[in-house]
Amino acid sequence: MLEASSDSLESWRDEFPILHRSTYMISNSLGAMPRGVALSLAEYAETWATRGVRAWEERWWEMAGEVGNRVAAIIGASAGSVSMHDNVTTAQMVALSCLKPEGRRRKIVCSAADFPSMIRLYRAQEALGVEVHVVSAGDALNVTEEHLVDAIDEDTLIVAFSHVLFRTSFIVDPRPVIERARRVGALTMLDVYQSAGIVPFGVSELDIDFATGGCLKWLCGGPGNGFLYTRPELLRTVRPRFTGWLALSRPFAFDIDDDMLREDGMRMMNGTPPIPTYYAAIPGLDIIGQVGVGPIREKSRRMTARLLDLVDRRGWQTPTARDPERVAGTVAIDIPDALPASRELQAREVVVDYRPRVGIRVSPHFYNTFDELDRVVQALADVVEAREFGEVTSSRVT
Repeated sequence: MLEASSDSLESWRDEFPILHRSTYMISNSLGAMPRGVALSLAEYAETWATRGVRAWEERWWEMAGEVGNRVAAIIGASAGSVSMHDNVTTAQMVALSCLKPEGRRRKIVCSAADFPSMIRLYRAQEALGVEVHVVSAGDALNVTEEHLVDAIDEDTLIVAFSHVLFRTSFIVDPRPVIERARRVGALTMLDVYQSAGIVPFGVSELDIDFATGGCLKWLCGGPGNGFLYTRPELLRTVRPRFTGWLALSRPFAFDIDDDMLREDGMRMMNGTPPIPTYYAAIPGLDIIGQVGVGPIREKSRRMTARLLDLVDRRGWQTPTARDPERVAGTVAIDIPDALPASRELQAREVVVDYRPRVGIRVSPHFYNTFDELDRVVQALADVVEAREFGEVTSSRVT
Protein backbone atom coordinates (compact mmCIF):
# COMPACT_ATOMS: atom_id res chain seq x y z
CA MET A 1 0.00 0.00 0.00
CA LEU A 2 1.27 3.47 -0.89
CA GLU A 3 1.09 5.63 2.20
CA ALA A 4 -0.65 8.98 1.99
CA SER A 5 2.56 10.82 2.88
CA SER A 6 4.22 9.59 -0.32
CA ASP A 7 1.16 10.02 -2.53
CA SER A 8 1.94 12.59 -5.23
CA LEU A 9 -1.74 13.49 -5.55
CA GLU A 10 -2.05 14.49 -1.90
CA SER A 11 -0.81 17.97 -2.78
CA TRP A 12 -4.24 18.69 -4.29
CA ARG A 13 -6.04 18.29 -0.96
CA ASP A 14 -5.76 21.98 -0.07
CA GLU A 15 -7.83 22.78 -3.15
CA PHE A 16 -10.89 21.13 -1.57
CA PRO A 17 -12.05 22.87 1.67
CA ILE A 18 -14.42 20.12 2.82
CA LEU A 19 -11.48 17.73 3.28
CA HIS A 20 -10.30 19.81 6.24
CA ARG A 21 -13.55 19.30 8.15
CA SER A 22 -14.87 15.93 6.94
CA THR A 23 -13.76 12.51 5.82
CA TYR A 24 -15.39 12.97 2.42
CA MET A 25 -15.98 9.65 0.66
CA ILE A 26 -18.91 10.16 -1.70
CA SER A 27 -17.50 11.65 -4.90
CA ASN A 28 -19.62 9.30 -7.01
CA SER A 29 -22.62 11.33 -5.81
CA LEU A 30 -21.19 14.84 -5.45
CA GLY A 31 -17.54 15.66 -5.93
CA ALA A 32 -15.86 17.88 -3.38
CA MET A 33 -16.01 21.56 -4.31
CA PRO A 34 -12.71 23.12 -5.37
CA ARG A 35 -11.92 26.33 -3.51
CA GLY A 36 -11.63 28.05 -6.89
CA VAL A 37 -15.39 27.76 -7.36
CA ALA A 38 -15.99 30.57 -4.87
CA LEU A 39 -13.69 32.85 -6.85
CA SER A 40 -15.23 31.78 -10.14
CA LEU A 41 -18.76 32.50 -8.94
CA ALA A 42 -17.58 35.82 -7.57
CA GLU A 43 -16.27 36.59 -11.05
CA TYR A 44 -19.72 35.78 -12.43
CA ALA A 45 -21.36 38.13 -9.93
CA GLU A 46 -18.85 40.89 -10.67
CA THR A 47 -19.36 40.46 -14.42
CA TRP A 48 -23.12 40.69 -14.09
CA ALA A 49 -22.83 43.69 -11.76
CA THR A 50 -20.42 45.66 -13.94
CA ARG A 51 -21.01 44.50 -17.50
CA GLY A 52 -24.70 43.74 -17.38
CA VAL A 53 -26.21 42.65 -20.68
CA ARG A 54 -22.89 43.23 -22.45
CA ALA A 55 -21.58 40.05 -20.78
CA TRP A 56 -23.56 37.97 -23.27
CA GLU A 57 -21.58 39.12 -26.28
CA GLU A 58 -18.30 39.36 -24.37
CA ARG A 59 -18.33 35.74 -23.13
CA TRP A 60 -21.58 34.28 -21.89
CA TRP A 61 -23.19 33.38 -25.22
CA GLU A 62 -20.38 31.04 -26.20
CA MET A 63 -19.58 29.85 -22.69
CA ALA A 64 -21.40 26.52 -23.12
CA GLY A 65 -18.97 25.69 -25.90
CA GLU A 66 -16.04 26.80 -23.77
CA VAL A 67 -17.05 24.45 -20.93
CA GLY A 68 -18.00 21.72 -23.39
CA ASN A 69 -14.48 21.77 -24.83
CA ARG A 70 -13.02 21.30 -21.34
CA VAL A 71 -15.23 18.22 -20.95
CA ALA A 72 -14.28 17.04 -24.43
CA ALA A 73 -10.57 17.07 -23.54
CA ILE A 74 -11.24 14.77 -20.56
CA ILE A 75 -13.49 12.26 -22.34
CA GLY A 76 -11.43 12.00 -25.52
CA ALA A 77 -13.76 13.96 -27.79
CA SER A 78 -12.94 16.44 -30.51
CA ALA A 79 -13.41 20.14 -29.84
CA GLY A 80 -16.88 21.38 -30.67
CA SER A 81 -18.61 18.01 -30.19
CA VAL A 82 -19.92 18.44 -26.63
CA SER A 83 -23.00 20.44 -25.65
CA MET A 84 -23.97 21.40 -22.09
CA HIS A 85 -27.36 20.70 -20.49
CA ASP A 86 -29.11 20.99 -17.14
CA ASN A 87 -28.74 17.28 -16.39
CA VAL A 88 -28.27 13.91 -18.08
CA THR A 89 -32.00 13.29 -18.47
CA THR A 90 -32.26 16.47 -20.52
CA ALA A 91 -29.14 15.61 -22.50
CA GLN A 92 -30.51 12.18 -23.38
CA MET A 93 -33.87 13.66 -24.33
CA VAL A 94 -32.08 15.89 -26.83
CA ALA A 95 -30.36 12.85 -28.34
CA LEU A 96 -33.58 10.83 -28.44
CA SER A 97 -35.36 13.75 -30.12
CA CYS A 98 -33.04 13.26 -33.11
CA LEU A 99 -34.53 9.80 -33.72
CA LYS A 100 -37.81 8.58 -35.12
CA PRO A 101 -39.13 5.03 -34.87
CA GLU A 102 -39.93 3.73 -38.34
CA GLY A 103 -41.15 0.36 -39.55
CA ARG A 104 -39.85 -2.41 -37.34
CA ARG A 105 -36.87 -0.34 -36.09
CA ARG A 106 -38.34 1.10 -32.93
CA LYS A 107 -36.69 -0.67 -29.99
CA ILE A 108 -34.63 1.03 -27.25
CA VAL A 109 -32.36 -1.48 -25.55
CA CYS A 110 -31.37 -0.51 -21.99
CA SER A 111 -30.76 -2.29 -18.71
CA ALA A 112 -32.40 -2.57 -15.30
CA ALA A 113 -29.06 -1.49 -13.79
CA ASP A 114 -29.23 1.94 -15.45
CA PHE A 115 -30.16 4.99 -13.41
CA PRO A 116 -33.97 5.03 -12.95
CA SER A 117 -34.35 8.51 -14.45
CA MET A 118 -33.12 7.10 -17.75
CA ILE A 119 -35.55 4.18 -17.73
CA ARG A 120 -38.39 6.58 -16.98
CA LEU A 121 -37.37 8.74 -19.93
CA TYR A 122 -37.16 5.77 -22.32
CA ARG A 123 -40.57 4.49 -21.29
CA ALA A 124 -42.04 7.94 -21.86
CA GLN A 125 -41.07 7.55 -25.52
CA GLU A 126 -43.50 4.65 -25.86
CA ALA A 127 -46.16 7.24 -26.61
CA LEU A 128 -44.30 7.82 -29.91
CA GLY A 129 -44.34 4.14 -30.82
CA VAL A 130 -41.02 3.20 -29.25
CA GLU A 131 -40.65 -0.23 -27.65
CA VAL A 132 -38.42 -0.39 -24.57
CA HIS A 133 -36.48 -3.59 -23.93
CA VAL A 134 -35.02 -3.63 -20.41
CA VAL A 135 -32.25 -6.20 -19.92
CA SER A 136 -32.52 -7.80 -16.47
CA ALA A 137 -29.77 -7.11 -13.96
CA GLY A 138 -30.37 -10.30 -11.98
CA ASP A 139 -29.57 -10.83 -8.32
CA ALA A 140 -26.02 -9.50 -8.72
CA LEU A 141 -27.40 -6.13 -9.90
CA ASN A 142 -24.88 -6.13 -12.75
CA VAL A 143 -25.43 -6.24 -16.49
CA THR A 144 -22.53 -7.32 -18.67
CA GLU A 145 -21.83 -6.39 -22.25
CA GLU A 146 -22.81 -9.95 -23.27
CA HIS A 147 -26.30 -9.46 -21.86
CA LEU A 148 -26.72 -6.27 -23.87
CA VAL A 149 -25.32 -7.75 -27.08
CA ASP A 150 -27.83 -10.60 -26.88
CA ALA A 151 -30.72 -8.10 -26.80
CA ILE A 152 -29.66 -6.16 -29.93
CA ASP A 153 -31.27 -7.10 -33.24
CA GLU A 154 -32.50 -5.55 -36.49
CA ASP A 155 -35.47 -4.04 -34.64
CA THR A 156 -33.18 -1.93 -32.44
CA LEU A 157 -33.28 1.83 -32.92
CA ILE A 158 -30.76 2.74 -30.21
CA VAL A 159 -28.87 1.02 -27.39
CA ALA A 160 -28.68 3.25 -24.33
CA PHE A 161 -26.49 1.87 -21.57
CA SER A 162 -24.15 2.79 -18.72
CA HIS A 163 -20.38 2.60 -18.83
CA VAL A 164 -20.27 2.22 -15.03
CA LEU A 165 -23.32 1.02 -13.11
CA PHE A 166 -24.33 3.50 -10.43
CA ARG A 167 -25.16 1.00 -7.67
CA THR A 168 -22.25 -1.43 -7.90
CA SER A 169 -19.57 0.58 -9.76
CA PHE A 170 -19.31 -2.32 -12.22
CA ILE A 171 -17.56 -1.37 -15.48
CA VAL A 172 -19.29 -2.49 -18.67
CA ASP A 173 -17.04 -2.90 -21.70
CA PRO A 174 -18.83 -0.79 -24.34
CA ARG A 175 -16.92 -2.08 -27.37
CA PRO A 176 -18.85 -5.32 -28.06
CA VAL A 177 -22.13 -3.45 -27.62
CA ILE A 178 -21.13 -0.71 -30.05
CA GLU A 179 -19.84 -3.24 -32.58
CA ARG A 180 -23.05 -5.29 -32.46
CA ALA A 181 -25.21 -2.17 -32.80
CA ARG A 182 -23.21 -1.03 -35.82
CA ARG A 183 -23.70 -4.39 -37.53
CA VAL A 184 -27.50 -4.18 -37.29
CA GLY A 185 -27.71 -0.45 -38.08
CA ALA A 186 -28.62 0.75 -34.58
CA LEU A 187 -27.28 3.83 -32.81
CA THR A 188 -25.60 3.82 -29.39
CA MET A 189 -25.72 6.15 -26.39
CA LEU A 190 -23.32 5.64 -23.50
CA ASP A 191 -23.96 7.10 -20.04
CA VAL A 192 -20.51 8.02 -18.72
CA TYR A 193 -21.68 9.84 -15.59
CA GLN A 194 -19.92 7.36 -13.28
CA SER A 195 -16.79 6.99 -15.41
CA ALA A 196 -15.90 10.49 -16.64
CA GLY A 197 -13.01 11.71 -14.53
CA ILE A 198 -12.06 8.39 -12.94
CA VAL A 199 -11.92 5.76 -15.72
CA PRO A 200 -9.82 6.54 -18.81
CA PHE A 201 -11.72 6.25 -22.11
CA GLY A 202 -12.13 8.13 -25.36
CA VAL A 203 -15.51 8.56 -26.98
CA SER A 204 -13.92 9.22 -30.37
CA GLU A 205 -11.89 6.02 -30.15
CA LEU A 206 -14.98 4.06 -29.06
CA ASP A 207 -16.90 5.45 -32.06
CA ILE A 208 -19.99 5.91 -29.91
CA ASP A 209 -22.84 7.94 -31.43
CA PHE A 210 -23.87 9.78 -28.27
CA ALA A 211 -22.40 9.96 -24.78
CA THR A 212 -23.95 11.69 -21.79
CA GLY A 213 -22.63 12.56 -18.36
CA GLY A 214 -22.23 15.38 -15.91
CA CYS A 215 -19.72 17.41 -13.94
CA LEU A 216 -21.53 16.80 -10.64
CA LYS A 217 -19.57 13.74 -9.54
CA TRP A 218 -15.97 12.76 -10.33
CA LEU A 219 -15.41 15.97 -12.36
CA CYS A 220 -16.02 18.14 -9.26
CA GLY A 221 -18.07 20.64 -11.25
CA GLY A 222 -21.29 20.89 -9.26
CA PRO A 223 -24.93 20.47 -10.30
CA GLY A 224 -26.50 21.85 -13.46
CA ASN A 225 -23.66 20.73 -15.74
CA GLY A 226 -24.84 17.73 -17.73
CA PHE A 227 -23.22 17.17 -21.09
CA LEU A 228 -23.92 15.47 -24.40
CA TYR A 229 -21.28 14.27 -26.85
CA THR A 230 -22.46 13.75 -30.42
CA ARG A 231 -20.25 11.93 -32.93
CA PRO A 232 -19.03 14.69 -35.32
CA GLU A 233 -20.24 12.91 -38.50
CA LEU A 234 -23.67 12.53 -36.90
CA LEU A 235 -23.64 16.08 -35.58
CA ARG A 236 -23.60 17.47 -39.11
CA THR A 237 -26.90 15.79 -40.01
CA VAL A 238 -29.10 15.45 -36.90
CA ARG A 239 -31.96 17.84 -36.25
CA PRO A 240 -33.22 17.55 -32.66
CA ARG A 241 -36.90 18.08 -32.01
CA PHE A 242 -36.06 19.22 -28.49
CA THR A 243 -34.39 22.44 -29.55
CA GLY A 244 -34.43 26.22 -29.22
CA TRP A 245 -32.82 29.45 -30.29
CA LEU A 246 -29.35 28.65 -28.93
CA ALA A 247 -29.04 25.98 -31.62
CA LEU A 248 -29.45 28.51 -34.43
CA SER A 249 -26.61 30.00 -36.44
CA ARG A 250 -28.22 33.46 -36.26
CA PRO A 251 -30.35 33.51 -33.11
CA PHE A 252 -30.41 37.29 -32.83
CA ALA A 253 -32.06 37.63 -36.22
CA PHE A 254 -35.24 36.59 -34.37
CA ASP A 255 -36.53 35.04 -37.59
CA ILE A 256 -39.11 32.34 -36.83
CA ASP A 257 -38.63 30.82 -40.32
CA ASP A 258 -34.84 30.57 -40.11
CA ASP A 259 -33.88 26.94 -39.41
CA MET A 260 -30.15 27.17 -40.11
CA LEU A 261 -28.50 25.29 -37.25
CA ARG A 262 -25.01 25.67 -35.86
CA GLU A 263 -22.45 23.14 -37.00
CA ASP A 264 -20.79 22.55 -33.61
CA GLY A 265 -22.07 20.94 -30.43
CA MET A 266 -24.29 23.89 -29.61
CA ARG A 267 -26.53 22.63 -32.42
CA MET A 268 -27.82 20.24 -29.72
CA MET A 269 -28.77 22.96 -27.25
CA ASN A 270 -32.06 24.76 -26.78
CA GLY A 271 -32.92 27.75 -24.58
CA THR A 272 -30.94 30.42 -22.76
CA PRO A 273 -28.11 28.68 -20.86
CA PRO A 274 -27.55 28.67 -17.05
CA ILE A 275 -24.38 30.75 -16.94
CA PRO A 276 -23.60 30.46 -13.18
CA THR A 277 -23.30 26.67 -13.45
CA TYR A 278 -20.60 27.05 -16.10
CA TYR A 279 -18.55 29.29 -13.84
CA ALA A 280 -18.91 26.66 -11.11
CA ALA A 281 -17.76 23.84 -13.38
CA ILE A 282 -14.54 25.36 -14.70
CA PRO A 283 -12.24 25.00 -11.62
CA GLY A 284 -12.98 21.29 -11.20
CA LEU A 285 -12.62 20.54 -14.90
CA ASP A 286 -9.29 22.36 -14.94
CA ILE A 287 -8.03 20.38 -11.94
CA ILE A 288 -9.05 17.01 -13.42
CA GLY A 289 -7.43 18.05 -16.68
CA GLN A 290 -4.19 18.86 -14.89
CA VAL A 291 -4.11 15.75 -12.70
CA GLY A 292 -5.06 13.44 -15.58
CA VAL A 293 -7.55 10.59 -15.56
CA GLY A 294 -4.74 8.03 -15.88
CA PRO A 295 -3.12 8.83 -12.51
CA ILE A 296 -6.56 9.14 -10.94
CA ARG A 297 -7.48 5.66 -12.15
CA GLU A 298 -4.21 4.16 -10.93
CA LYS A 299 -4.77 5.49 -7.41
CA SER A 300 -8.45 4.57 -7.49
CA ARG A 301 -7.60 0.94 -8.19
CA ARG A 302 -5.35 0.80 -5.15
CA MET A 303 -7.94 2.51 -2.97
CA THR A 304 -10.80 0.22 -3.94
CA ALA A 305 -8.53 -2.82 -3.44
CA ARG A 306 -7.68 -1.54 0.03
CA LEU A 307 -11.34 -1.01 0.86
CA LEU A 308 -12.29 -4.50 -0.30
CA ASP A 309 -9.52 -5.95 1.86
CA LEU A 310 -10.77 -4.04 4.90
CA VAL A 311 -14.35 -5.13 4.22
CA ASP A 312 -13.25 -8.77 4.00
CA ARG A 313 -11.39 -8.51 7.28
CA ARG A 314 -14.60 -7.37 8.98
CA GLY A 315 -16.61 -10.16 7.40
CA TRP A 316 -19.02 -7.73 5.75
CA GLN A 317 -20.85 -8.38 2.50
CA THR A 318 -20.25 -6.39 -0.69
CA PRO A 319 -21.76 -6.58 -4.20
CA THR A 320 -18.63 -4.94 -5.62
CA ALA A 321 -16.84 -7.02 -8.26
CA ARG A 322 -13.45 -8.49 -7.33
CA ASP A 323 -11.89 -8.08 -10.77
CA PRO A 324 -10.03 -4.72 -10.57
CA GLU A 325 -10.70 -4.17 -14.27
CA ARG A 326 -14.41 -4.21 -13.51
CA VAL A 327 -14.50 -1.80 -10.56
CA ALA A 328 -14.65 1.96 -10.98
CA GLY A 329 -14.38 4.17 -7.89
CA THR A 330 -16.92 2.82 -5.43
CA VAL A 331 -17.09 -0.03 -2.93
CA ALA A 332 -20.56 -0.86 -1.59
CA ILE A 333 -20.82 -2.33 1.92
CA ASP A 334 -24.02 -4.27 2.49
CA ILE A 335 -24.58 -4.53 6.23
CA PRO A 336 -27.82 -4.77 8.24
CA ASP A 337 -29.37 -1.37 9.00
CA ALA A 338 -27.20 0.25 6.35
CA LEU A 339 -29.41 3.33 5.93
CA PRO A 340 -29.40 4.48 9.57
CA ALA A 341 -25.73 3.49 9.83
CA SER A 342 -24.89 5.74 6.89
CA ARG A 343 -26.72 8.63 8.52
CA GLU A 344 -24.86 8.11 11.76
CA LEU A 345 -21.58 8.20 9.87
CA GLN A 346 -22.59 11.47 8.24
CA ALA A 347 -23.43 12.91 11.65
CA ARG A 348 -19.85 12.05 12.63
CA GLU A 349 -18.51 13.92 9.56
CA VAL A 350 -17.74 10.68 7.73
CA VAL A 351 -19.59 11.45 4.51
CA VAL A 352 -20.91 8.41 2.63
CA ASP A 353 -24.33 7.50 1.24
CA TYR A 354 -26.79 4.63 0.93
CA ARG A 355 -28.55 2.95 -1.96
CA PRO A 356 -31.20 0.25 -1.66
CA ARG A 357 -30.03 -3.32 -2.36
CA VAL A 358 -26.30 -2.52 -2.15
CA GLY A 359 -25.93 -0.70 1.18
CA ILE A 360 -23.42 2.00 2.03
CA ARG A 361 -21.38 3.38 -0.87
CA VAL A 362 -17.82 4.50 -0.14
CA SER A 363 -16.30 6.45 -3.03
CA PRO A 364 -12.82 7.88 -2.53
CA HIS A 365 -11.33 10.20 -5.13
CA PHE A 366 -7.76 11.18 -5.93
CA TYR A 367 -7.79 13.79 -3.14
CA ASN A 368 -8.50 11.20 -0.44
CA THR A 369 -5.80 9.36 1.54
CA PHE A 370 -5.34 5.73 2.48
CA ASP A 371 -5.49 6.72 6.14
CA GLU A 372 -8.99 8.00 5.49
CA LEU A 373 -10.02 4.59 4.16
CA ASP A 374 -8.99 3.04 7.46
CA ARG A 375 -10.85 5.78 9.29
CA VAL A 376 -14.10 5.19 7.39
CA VAL A 377 -14.06 1.45 7.99
CA GLN A 378 -13.19 1.86 11.67
CA ALA A 379 -15.97 4.42 12.10
CA LEU A 380 -18.46 2.05 10.48
CA ALA A 381 -17.26 -0.81 12.68
CA ASP A 382 -17.77 1.36 15.77
CA VAL A 383 -21.30 2.24 14.66
CA VAL A 384 -22.18 -1.37 13.85
CA GLU A 385 -20.79 -2.65 17.14
CA ALA A 386 -22.54 -0.02 19.24
CA ARG A 387 -25.71 0.02 17.12
CA GLU A 388 -25.78 3.77 17.71
CA PHE A 389 -27.71 5.00 14.73
CA GLY A 390 -29.19 8.13 16.19
CA GLU A 391 -32.77 9.11 15.46
CA VAL A 392 -33.99 8.37 11.94
CA THR A 393 -36.51 11.11 11.24
CA SER A 394 -37.22 10.42 7.60
CA SER A 395 -37.46 7.39 5.33
CA ARG A 396 -36.41 9.43 2.32
CA VAL A 397 -33.33 8.07 0.56
CA THR A 398 -31.02 10.85 -0.63
